[in-house]
Amino acid sequence: MWPKLTKNYSPNFNLPKRSKKKIKFIIIHYTGMKKESLAISRLCSSNSKVSAHYFIKKNGDILNLVPDLYEAWHAGVSKWKKFKSLNKYSIGIEIQNSGHNHAYENFTVKQIDSVKKLLKYLIKIYKIDCKNVLGHSDIAPGRKKDPGEKFPWRHLSKSSLTHWYSISDSKIKKLRNLKVNLKDTNEFFKNLYKYGYNKIRSSKINHKDKYLVKTFQRRFRQNLINGKIDKECLLISKYLLKS
Repeated sequence: MWPKLTKNYSPNFNLPKRSKKKIKFIIIHYTGMKKESLAISRLCSSNSKVSAHYFIKKNGDILNLVPDLYEAWHAGVSKWKKFKSLNKYSIGIEIQNSGHNHAYENFTVKQIDSVKKLLKYLIKIYKIDCKNVLGHSDIAPGRKKDPGEKFPWRHLSKSSLTHWYSISDSKIKKLRNLKVNLKDTNEFFKNLYKYGYNKIRSSKINHKDKYLVKTFQRRFRQNLINGKIDKECLLISKYLLKS
């Protein structure tokens, strides 16, 4: 069953139309704004210089703000694997949520139901690999946190809508907080780069590394986000490349 869409067009998009084949990614965002009405107004205001293709309201209603074949302004400075400026290659989905700077709340059941329907539709229409369904933080680590640790990536993976690792909780949890050595640390970052994350670290560990580790944890270890690499993180990174 395809999602029911309401057209509420934004003037913020690029011409000309892009080809269907150019769409390779879906990027998930939260609005980071307290009021839903203000978030919609901002995404549809020519003064804001931001937009997305879809907006999911608290009650699950889906607004189509920009037609799929036009480039919306949602990703900003971004990178994933060899791709830069992900606006060119992606469809952006904004979900109403106050975000980390306010009272970051759980996404509603109706919102997630709508996310499922919309992802199924987009993945089928554009033949998108579930590994290319990403969060804004994945493509802009250190700059963005959305959709954050309350977004149910694992739950969606059970419907083949997002990517997850194939390893039991019992096996990985006992590795939590176990220290890693320098070799392990380097292997962890190499795994993240192979997976697709942007290479932002220098030869020595610095503050940027913590941004990247937290980004990884918000996506793949959501119940402990401390910016510290441990054996659990290392094992997850290995299994992401296997699955």
